[in-house]
This record gives sequence, structure tokens and C-alpha cells, in this order.
Amino acid sequence: MAASSKPVVLVVEDETSQREVLRYNLDADGFDVVMAEDGEEALLRVDEESPDIILLDWMIPLVSGIEVCRRLKLRSETRAIPIIMLSARSEEVDRVRGLETGADDYMVKPYSVIELMARVRTQLRRSRPSSVGELLEYEDMRLDSESHKVFRGGQEVRLGPTEFRILSTFMERPERVWSREQLLNRVWGRDLYVDTRTVDVHIGRLRKALMSHGGADPVRTVRGVGYSLG
Repeated sequence: MAASSKPVVLVVEDETSQREVLRYNLDADGFDVVMAEDGEEALLRVDEESPDIILLDWMIPLVSGIEVCRRLKLRSETRAIPIIMLSARSEEVDRVRGLETGADDYMVKPYSVIELMARVRTQLRRSRPSSVGELLEYEDMRLDSESHKVFRGGQEVRLGPTEFRILSTFMERPERVWSREQLLNRVWGRDLYVDTRTVDVHIGRLRKALMSHGGADPVRTVRGVGYSLG
């Protein structure tokens, strides 16, 4: 079974031609692309897909991009998602407003797609560090995504590929609670049908492996919601 390890990018853009250009280039660059055409759909997609980064047009229907940005940055569970604001507004006061509302970057239309892709990858280093080969550490655990090795208390922990991806997800955002559906999308991919009980099976395997050399169970079950690390 193929698994999804691609970073998820949410593109919020109401112009069809702009959406398709972004979709084509992001897909070619190895991203999993989710689309939204208005602000209400964007907020819904964020909750459903848990994107790693958002490309957000300012002038979109129903709920403006600036308001979408404000709402996401006010919520603890979405505050850390990088947002790159896209806008035809080129005045300094507009840039400042976008950044002060919480946008992590601001690009004026028309923009260079090559530069935008570079900025996406820069923001991704913060939101999805394992996807760019960075070392992740949490308490006594260390995960090296390049060598595909995990250590706890200095001793190597043997993990299967699915357990490794689950742990990567947890260590990228410690203490965040992930629902089973969100883990399915993140680890297995949105295009595959996998029963949610499969998540419980692999969480059990992950727990067993992480405690194989002693130590407490680092994975927390949040009843009725899902799982988190710590």
C-alpha cells in the first residue's frame, strides 16, 4: 500500500487560471495540493485536511483572505500553520496589514512562480521539518528522517515505515491532538480507503516499540478525539 509522505498545501484562490497554475507547479514540486475557492471553504478544508502550509488570496468570496488568516491565527490548533498571503495590493500599508494579521509571508500579484515555490519550501522547514530532512527531537527521543532512524534514551528503536511516519507527524507538532481521520490523511493519504481502526493498530505497535527499552508511554490517548505526543 502506498503511503502519503507529501507535504499538504492548501491553495485558496477564486480565479480558476491562478488555481490551475499553482496546482500544476505544486504538484510538479512534490506537494499534495488541496483547493478552496472561497473563505468558508478554506476554513472547512483546514479542519478536514490539516495542511502544512496555506497559500491564501486576499480577495476571495464570502470570507476575505485577511479574515481567514485572522481566524486561523487566533486558534491554537491552527496558529502554527504558515500562511503566504497572495494579493494584488502592492502598497506598503497592505503588506503591513497582512503581516500584522498573522501572515508569515506576503507576495504581490503578478508574482514569480519560481520565487513562490522557494518561499513555500522555506516556510515548510518550520511546519514540516521531517520532509526536508531535518532532525526532530522531543524529550528523550530523536528522529532522523534522512537515515530513517529513531533513538530513545540513546538506544535505537526499530520502527516499521507506517509507525515511523506516525511518529514523525507527532514529533513535528508535539502535544497537538490528532484525530484518527487526520492521521489517516497525513500518513496513508486522502485517496486511499483505510479503516480508522487501522490507526489504533499502528499506534499500539508504535507504543510497544517506543517502550521496548523501558520508559513511560509517550503517546497520549485523548478519549473521543485521538492521539498526541505528550
